[in-house]
Amino acid sequence: MKILVPVKRVIDYNVKVRVRQDGSGVETVNVKMSMNPFDEIAVEEAIRLQEAGRAEEIVAISIGAPQCQETIRTALAMGADRGILVETEQDLEPLGVSKVLRECVDRESPDLVIMGKQAIDDDCNQTAQILAGLLDWPQGAFASTLKFSDGRVDVTREIDGGLETLSLLLPAVISADLRLNEPRYVKLPNIMKAKKKPLDTIPIEELGIDVAPRVSTIKVEEPPARSGGIMVASVEELVDKLKNDAKVI
Repeated sequence: MKILVPVKRVIDYNVKVRVRQDGSGVETVNVKMSMNPFDEIAVEEAIRLQEAGRAEEIVAISIGAPQCQETIRTALAMGADRGILVETEQDLEPLGVSKVLRECVDRESPDLVIMGKQAIDDDCNQTAQILAGLLDWPQGAFASTLKFSDGRVDVTREIDGGLETLSLLLPAVISADLRLNEPRYVKLPNIMKAKKKPLDTIPIEELGIDVAPRVSTIKVEEPPARSGGIMVASVEELVDKLKNDAKVI
């Protein structure tokens, strides 16, 4: 089985996000970047499948500026076999990302695409679903457990009412949730080995697809600061505040 794992370069989850002074977006200059945590879980799951003898090759793919090679190298250090960078300076929306991934799927012919359920920078949670629609493949979103047998994969996912298990015929698209696994720590020798693994770069223009944005950002601003709490002297005063000031009852 061949597995394709998309990985995204995002602001590190430990960094406090700052808005640019002109309100055009989030500041990324001189900011620590890393692999999207949900994508890291997806890479880990692909590696575990390979270690279990179910996967023969893992291909990590990223879309973006040349700096995204660092993110791919992280996936290679974790255990992926090779990487692909679709190079572009344009910020792509989920539809554009899905179109690029569809072209890469057509070129690579994987048996499984597994990715994080969402990116922590935009929280769109759309790419896996759109990609499955474009490919006309079955999808299993928010996977917490995977079981493979006879050309199928059983995806257990958390829903409001408990757990739901879907049986998907391969090839399929799966998005990883937090409880799927805990990614391994990347050791220094593996980081050095990753530098020798193949990484191909494809200019996005070579794919010949329309990735023009459908949404424009008017302004980005920080949420208003929370005001301090107040002390009330009685239950009656509390009820009055909730009813007349907060208007929640």
